[in-house]
Amino acid sequence: MPGVSILLLAGGAGFTLLLLAAAFGGPSADKAKAKRLELVRERHSRSTEVAAQAQMRRIYAQRQNRAVDDFAQRFIPNPALLRRRLEQTGRTWSLGQYAMASAGLGVVVLALLLFKGMPLLLALSLGLFAGVAVPHFIVGQLIKRRINKFTQRFPDAIELAVRGLRSGLPISETIGIVASEVPGPVGVEFRNVADKMKIGRTMEAALQDVSDRLGTPEFQFFVISLAIQRETGGNLAETLSNLATVLRQRAAMKLKIKAMSSESKASAYIIGALPFIVFGLIWFINGTYMQNFFVDSRLMIAGGGGLVWMSIGAFIMAKMINFEI
Repeated sequence: MPGVSILLLAGGAGFTLLLLAAAFGGPSADKAKAKRLELVRERHSRSTEVAAQAQMRRIYAQRQNRAVDDFAQRFIPNPALLRRRLEQTGRTWSLGQYAMASAGLGVVVLALLLFKGMPLLLALSLGLFAGVAVPHFIVGQLIKRRINKFTQRFPDAIELAVRGLRSGLPISETIGIVASEVPGPVGVEFRNVADKMKIGRTMEAALQDVSDRLGTPEFQFFVISLAIQRETGGNLAETLSNLATVLRQRAAMKLKIKAMSSESKASAYIIGALPFIVFGLIWFINGTYMQNFFVDSRLMIAGGGGLVWMSIGAFIMAKMINFEI
């Protein structure tokens, strides 16, 4: 039996490495260098032909990954929502890569738990949970990190656009300047808007596409301000300057609320993690004693009830310290 477990663990680890290599394996050094040079050329070029070539290259790359994505869509409940979440990370991950990484992680966790002697049904449940929950959590954290970076630099981008408008530049040229001058996610998103405008998309449609992908109220305020100014007229530079001031005040209020609620959050984290820490320590000291929770039905019911009540308490505490601005 130990030999079978070792073989199963080795096979799962090898299978996971193959999946990760296939999912995230990059091109050769020469191809990567050529790709970076091409991206720099597209970034600093204002030619319509270069923008059209870049857009066609993206469409061709999407078609190459469509076969694997079509196969992965059969096992994903809501592929459109997952594809949107992957786009929000700013990475070039596809549904096929996400599915392969999730499957590999689940297989590794399953093999490790079986190697430790855990029952098959419980190990299968935990492996399935790890393969589904951990990638979802990682993608959520990447989205949150990118949105925070975008929100921090977005008022600076608006003020740069205001200076361009006050110097006499049209809004289309101002968007191109913001795309080339502001680093990070802000420059990437404005560059997407500028590229779409070069190939014939209207500015409103291009901005709305970015707004739908980001899902942030700050950028939606920007889109609404441009739409209202286009319909009613007025001083666009003054409107955007006021918007930048409002966004900075909004960010300052968020930081103030975060500082005021940090003590409550720390208490909630400690109280919520303490039972699991104690459970892990006792398992490390006397694993046979704690395995009764997975064998005795009475302990299983008591543990499940405790998890339910802890989840209710964590939900209530999260609502108490969560403020929407």
